Amino acid sequence: MLFIGSDHGGYKLKEEICNYLDEKKIKYNDLGTYSEESCDYPDIAKKVCEDVVKNNGQGILVCGTGIGMSMSANKYKGIKAALCWNEFTAEMSRKHNNANVLCLGGRVLEKEMALKIVEIFLNTGFEAGRHERRIAKVMEIENC
Repeated sequence: MLFIGSDHGGYKLKEEICNYLDEKKIKYNDLGTYSEESCDYPDIAKKVCEDVVKNNGQGILVCGTGIGMSMSANKYKGIKAALCWNEFTAEMSRKHNNANVLCLGGRVLEKEMALKIVEIFLNTGFEAGRHERRIAKVMEIENC
């Protein structure tokens, strides 16, 4: 299952992503925000990350730069959030890092690039192999 959320700074891009997902007939849950009224990005990250972990799903988080959402998301056990800004970072976030949450900047990405990133993120698998050892080490940090 796919969960998506944004703060006010990412609202417009989140809506564009939801339109794209609708066109592609990709099921998702929109967990807010639902307007450009100011809200706190950690609250939205919490909703999305809890559902991603609970449902072994994937998430997309959007704020102004993607930085705040990325920082917030990576505080949750089981979350591997990646801030992506081009096709290559999206591809590697999945192939090598097995990211389960994509973070985007609504104020720094053009719509077309953001949609390419989403498409790559959702359609790229984890290569596993040598990367499994590294990801296991990253996940061990949660226990420190």
